[in-house]
Amino acid sequence: MTTSRDFTGKVVLITGSSGGIGAVTAVEFARLGTQVVVTGRRKDRVSAVANQCAEASPTGAKALEVVADVTNDDDCRRLVSDTIKTFKKLDILVNNAGLYLVSSIWDGDILDKYELIMNTNLRSVVWLTHLCVEHLEKTKGNIVNISSISAFKPRGLLYSMSKGALDMFTKCVALELGPKGIRANVVNLGGVKSKVFEITHNFTKEEVDEYYEGLATKYPIGRMGEPMDVTKAVLYLTSDEASFVTGSNFVVDGGKQYV
Repeated sequence: MTTSRDFTGKVVLITGSSGGIGAVTAVEFARLGTQVVVTGRRKDRVSAVANQCAEASPTGAKALEVVADVTNDDDCRRLVSDTIKTFKKLDILVNNAGLYLVSSIWDGDILDKYELIMNTNLRSVVWLTHLCVEHLEKTKGNIVNISSISAFKPRGLLYSMSKGALDMFTKCVALELGPKGIRANVVNLGGVKSKVFEITHNFTKEEVDEYYEGLATKYPIGRMGEPMDVTKAVLYLTSDEASFVTGSNFVVDGGKQYV
């Protein structure tokens, strides 16, 4: 007997899946029987997540590994081409890759920052979605875009702009693709724990834990988000349980948008 959370035989492509939220989501999809495409810019990290997917998969199915930069148009073409060549179809696209940087209208390099963050957070999503829709139409598939509460709560000029635009892109795509049987939704995140400070700022684990403990007090629910909180939202939105949900903002923020 199948269930609405049975993803057996489906194919999911998750950008930015070589670490963080994307990696956790990839492994959980594999655990539920999905054939997974893992992609990122570092081969070693892509391979590590692909191996985790194989360990989690009920059949030991190894994920397809594609080293790619989503801001590179040719890389995106190759990513989709390799997916279809390997699995012959695509059921789910999760646009998870994203970039945050501090910006101000006073910045002398404002246009350089604009291009960097828009190319990553918006342009790549538009292009990759364009490349995938013909395949998603055949499977009556799903699109989930990972956004932020910064889309409606200002937090850095360019980052909030990019996420606000991503939200509207998702709604427009949902309207356009609904008649084709394709659903599109967006997940708006609050703060989610990651290793970004350890990687980019050389913080110790103890320093990071202390930082997150202090930040958690500012959340009505009393804790920071975990990658699995986001993964569960993605699994719901791409399942049959959400068959009447499209063009929606699914907020996963512990109430942070209100304070």
